[in-house]
Order: sequence, then structure tokens, then C-alpha cells
Amino acid sequence: MAVNDCTKTNKLLRLRVSAEADPGVVARLLGHFQNLNVIPHRIVAEFATTGIMHVHVDISGLSENRMSMIAAKVGQCVPVLNAYWHWLS
Repeated sequence: MAVNDCTKTNKLLRLRVSAEADPGVVARLLGHFQNLNVIPHRIVAEFATTGIMHVHVDISGLSENRMSMIAAKVGQCVPVLNAYWHWLS
């Protein structure tokens, strides 16, 4: 594993998740961060008129590799349609 994969960063990352309407989506999503003992900076959840939930989680202190693993795990959940992360400028 490369050194950069293990280092933590103070830059903000945003995890974006689109999911079918389900009351447990936000709790299950935040459980991934709870397991890592990481507190998000901001969480925004919106219910669209199309019946899709859009959740944004802003976080720092995680490596790109770790955030990619979280996005992949979240993307495997049944009500989740799409999950990815990107840097915030």
C-alpha cells in the first residue's frame, strides 16, 4: 500500500448518495462513519419529487482510498441507486 493511501487529509470530501425512499437510509449511511469513529462536518438529506432521496455527507480526515471503500460499500446497499465521492474546493 502506498504511503499516500494511508495518510489522512484535512481537505473536505463529499459523499453523494441517491437512494430510493427508505426511512433507514440516513442511519445506515452514517453507521459507516460511526464504525470509523469519524464525525461528518455536514449532512444534508433531501427528498425529491421523483421519490428519490439525495444525501450529501461532508467529511475530512479520511484518505481517498478509505472514502472510495465507503462509497463502494454504501453503493451495495439495496435501496441505494448511486454512491460516489468528490473533493470540495
